[in-house]
Amino acid sequence: MITAGQMRAGRALLGIDQRTLAEMAGVSLPTIQRMEASDGNVRGVVDTLTKVVDAFHRAGVELIGDHARSEGGGRGVRFREPR
Repeated sequence: MITAGQMRAGRALLGIDQRTLAEMAGVSLPTIQRMEASDGNVRGVVDTLTKVVDAFHRAGVELIGDHARSEGGGRGVRFREPR
């Protein structure tokens, strides 16, 4: 699962807006807007969530879940404890 906060943070790391993320993921702008307006975990069609996560991955951003290890060696930011 990904959160709206992770999506916003990922976009900030890349310096892109919602429209650019939508284009990268091959989804509509309203879909990205709706996903980022969610509270907590983003809900949606699994295929759409996968497209967004894959777009971030291709751009070099790893979205890390609770209690998951980061496989990458790059710099990153995460909450020390789940909120």
